[in-house]
Amino acid sequence: MTGFIHLPGIGNSGDAHWQSRWEAADPAIRRFSPASWDQPDLADWIAALEASVREAEAPPILVAHSLACLLVAHWSAATSLPVAGAFLVAVPDPSSTAFPVQAAGFGMVPQKRLRFPSLIVASTDDPYGSTSYVERRAAQWGSELAVIGAAGHINGQSGLGEWREGRVLLKSFESRIRGENA
Repeated sequence: MTGFIHLPGIGNSGDAHWQSRWEAADPAIRRFSPASWDQPDLADWIAALEASVREAEAPPILVAHSLACLLVAHWSAATSLPVAGAFLVAVPDPSSTAFPVQAAGFGMVPQKRLRFPSLIVASTDDPYGSTSYVERRAAQWGSELAVIGAAGHINGQSGLGEWREGRVLLKSFESRIRGENA
């Protein structure tokens, strides 16, 4: 079975965030651990992701939120470690005025196609990334795109609770990956 590694964005994912809720429901899900959630350093986050993928028994699916979506693109360009795919939720635009200053090191985002299947999940009213920005990223990275309507930043403040729709999207994505790799 494919494992999952959760990659929260800046500040980590609190108890109300769907990533934390999914982890509480499934202790097999692992969360990567950079040195600082609040002062993200790209090299450290890449190293933390690299360590998490190396520890996985089989190529995992990366489940990234916000800043961690940009991390996945940087990591993909810097390593050859295999992953089954990446589920990228709420990709932020580094040129947006809402983008956190302390995350500026993530701003020069690789534009080349990711080495693995990916699905970007976007909201039509995400304050950190417009739909047009996310559409461009999906085209550059070779990602599928699922726009779920108005759901803010698809985080704990969005009031999604368990975010069952997200679980359905992830399970469908996982099934397609398994079908391709069978």
